Amino acid sequence: MASYVQKVSSGSEADTQYEVIDEKKRRRMISNRESARRSRMRKRQHLDDLINEVSKLQKANSEIALQINQTSQLYAGIQNENNILRAQVVELNDRLESLNSVLGIVEEVKGCSFDFPQMADPLLKPWQLPYPSQPLMASASMLHF
Repeated sequence: MASYVQKVSSGSEADTQYEVIDEKKRRRMISNRESARRSRMRKRQHLDDLINEVSKLQKANSEIALQINQTSQLYAGIQNENNILRAQVVELNDRLESLNSVLGIVEEVKGCSFDFPQMADPLLKPWQLPYPSQPLMASASMLHF
């Protein structure tokens, strides 16, 4: 580096030159301090924004977890109702078969002919209705005991 000091014949010119350099250094130092202060403020603001975002995401996460829990409970209840309904279908099919066998015995004894339809097992083919020509008039309130 080259030396910045110049030889000057008068002392007042040297003092003025050093004052200019000192003034530049002082302004630069003030500018650097202000820049550092602004940088710290931006960093603090960014940290505050991130903390707020984390808080919002945690709240949303807990709401989603609550919804999942409620939906799981609802699903379990519906699954239990379906299991009950399936058991009732099996029981009703067994009763129908018993009644059909009793009617068959009566037919043999009396010699009368009864025309009773055979029920398809809806558990084997749930997409096929046993009597598709008749509309279903059932509702959920009918099934609660």
